[in-house]
Amino acid sequence: MSKILIRGARVLGGEPQDVLIDGATISAVADTIEPGDATVVEAAGKILLPGLVDLHTHLREPGREDSETVLTGTRAAAVGGYTAVHAMANTFPVADTAGVVEQVYRLGKESGYCDVRPVGAVTVGLEGKQLAELGAMHDSAAGVTVFSDDGKCVDDAVIMRRALEYVKAFDGVVAQHAQEPRLTEGAQMNEGVVSAELGLGGWPAVAEESIIARDVLLAAHVGSRVHICHLSTAGSVEIVRWAKSKGWDVTAEVTPHHLLLTDELVRSYDPVYKVNPPLRTANDVMALREALADGTIDCVATDHAPHPHEDKDCEWGAAAMGMVGLETALSVVQETMVETGLLDWAGVADRMSFRPARIGRLEGHGRPVASGEPANLVLVDPAYRGTVDPADFASRSRNTPYRGLELPGRVTHTFLRGRATVVDGKLT
Repeated sequence: MSKILIRGARVLGGEPQDVLIDGATISAVADTIEPGDATVVEAAGKILLPGLVDLHTHLREPGREDSETVLTGTRAAAVGGYTAVHAMANTFPVADTAGVVEQVYRLGKESGYCDVRPVGAVTVGLEGKQLAELGAMHDSAAGVTVFSDDGKCVDDAVIMRRALEYVKAFDGVVAQHAQEPRLTEGAQMNEGVVSAELGLGGWPAVAEESIIARDVLLAAHVGSRVHICHLSTAGSVEIVRWAKSKGWDVTAEVTPHHLLLTDELVRSYDPVYKVNPPLRTANDVMALREALADGTIDCVATDHAPHPHEDKDCEWGAAAMGMVGLETALSVVQETMVETGLLDWAGVADRMSFRPARIGRLEGHGRPVASGEPANLVLVDPAYRGTVDPADFASRSRNTPYRGLELPGRVTHTFLRGRATVVDGKLT
């Protein structure tokens, strides 16, 4: 592999520096570095961050390759600045055995666009009745450390307790999709003024908050790690903040769309805005932003949920829930957190790389931009502004809520262990 000199980049938003990549490693970071035989990437005015890490990606393979594959999903991830993603378990068949998680892991290795760490199911078939092969998945080639029935809640308290106890043996974490099923039967959107006016079934905040309250207590009781997926309400923020104040090992994520969009958009009846958990109120959005800024919410996770055209281009009640997000996540975070003054670029690196890598126990990612570290990096042009056009997406699906919206920032280069996967905004 050849040498690459990134010249004049603002590392984590700081003063301009040169960064020399030699093979798979950063060999030097200094004010000025002579290029020698290195290929030079001019980066004046651009931000250099560690490669982004997503704790919550749906790659759909095996079973729903019509919406996404590991190859197309990791290509989308690279375009978005990601060097590692965690692939959720709700595939067909479900990733509840060593065999399935190893298949996903090997597909990720073959794709070459980013590292893929499979997430194992907590229960067999996501049915919430019997623990899956947690130990076998961890001991497999995939080395699973994160387990989730995402898409469904582990609503049985005994099963959840047993899972938390089991993963302690190898420092794993249970990532909970917090949704009390009895409280959300027939729910179509956030329960509130808008749902009442539209006559759509309401999805109450307490359906999320009650599960989070139960699970932080269970995690404390057994001394284990619990991670809250796609936290979406102001009340959930307060519960997580309280749990952390007790010193309990609780972490949480927020999606880009819950940082920007509100349930007012559902008035259009456009199913692109149908998502689980649902878009909430403006007050919830502000509480989520503030919690991400102060560290109560640990990280941003995309919940990239691709769907084929026919599953979204239909009436609201029949439409699938979910949005694609890998290719727009960093721009939405710049819009909602950086340009509002809530986070600086070092904070973005913390919430989108350092912390998610630490939660997922992911080696080689979420590392400092420093000599001797792996060259997993993303270069961002923060001055760029452009209109989102899903026709340009690398993802196989187009169900983005940002179509036609102008967003800031553009990933110009992504490096995976020193190899450019994206150059000048285009896949290599």
